[in-house]
Amino acid sequence: MEKRTRVPRDQKIKKGIQELIDHQGGGYNAALVAEIIENSLKLLTDVESRGDVRVIQTAIRELRYAFKLFAPYADMRKATLFGSARTQPSKPEYQQAVEFARRIADEGWMVITGGGPGIMQAGHEGAGSEKSFGVNIRLPWEQDANPVIQKDKKLITFKYFFTRKLTFLRHSDAIVLFPGGFGTLDEGYEAITLMQTGKSRLMPLVLMDQPGGTYWKTWYKQTREHLLRNKFISQDDFELFEIVDDVDAAVRIITRFYRNFHSMRFVKDFLVIRMKFAPSDHAIDGLNIDFRDIISQGRVQRIEPTPEEREDGSDLEYPRIAFEFNKRDYGRLRKMIQVINSF
Repeated sequence: MEKRTRVPRDQKIKKGIQELIDHQGGGYNAALVAEIIENSLKLLTDVESRGDVRVIQTAIRELRYAFKLFAPYADMRKATLFGSARTQPSKPEYQQAVEFARRIADEGWMVITGGGPGIMQAGHEGAGSEKSFGVNIRLPWEQDANPVIQKDKKLITFKYFFTRKLTFLRHSDAIVLFPGGFGTLDEGYEAITLMQTGKSRLMPLVLMDQPGGTYWKTWYKQTREHLLRNKFISQDDFELFEIVDDVDAAVRIITRFYRNFHSMRFVKDFLVIRMKFAPSDHAIDGLNIDFRDIISQGRVQRIEPTPEEREDGSDLEYPRIAFEFNKRDYGRLRKMIQVINSF
């Protein structure tokens, strides 16, 4: 009698998942989707609370839909606006937000902001609904989106703040913060923290005061007196943001950030920086001298697209440099990008 070979349980699960994916006709990133399904099945034994499982379920659903919605606009630069929902149209900050959104849209950008009133509505008014995304949050007292974005297909309403904030930052190429309350400060601190720690890509972060205003200037003074003086942050962290009080300066900071710099990514131990214009040998020598403190070993060098980049087709047409970054001094790296933009 022939002896049956026993298939381990986890192999049966993997096979069943693969059959399910094949039944759906395959698609993007099948191996990663299979891992998500496998981890979802572990919830049957690992997490007893229904409420906890609902958090996971809702987060996946919200993020999946958000990524799908943003995908057709992946090649367009986007600026996120944060600010108070209570700012009235008569306020200078409101008019600044309208003007900034209009100006950045004229530069070919899109605008991402919340779906509510105040600064959010001002951003949508300035950019127009065609160039706007509304990233709304479901609150007991703010159920409806503002009239500019309310019927637009690019409006998303989230249940959780953390999925909403991830969507803001994941799809942004620049962030502008107008004066606001706890929510605005929370979003601003998160943006700074994620850039400071390398958990999000570097981008322009502009803190916009009204003309002659002191909201962000006062915040800056408090930050220096308490955070810097007590060595909770470093001086270089102040390179991660800029404070202005006029729209022209804000637009200039954002557009100049991408004058030469295009994007960057880590490939193993190397940080690859892509540019629109190839740097000269003299420029590369200057980077090695001026930023040797953030090069962990070796030197900045010109490279061809890496095999990893070729595999996913990451902006292969752009010249690039690479070096072993110490993965700590992101304020200094932000300063290096400013130098690259002067090439």
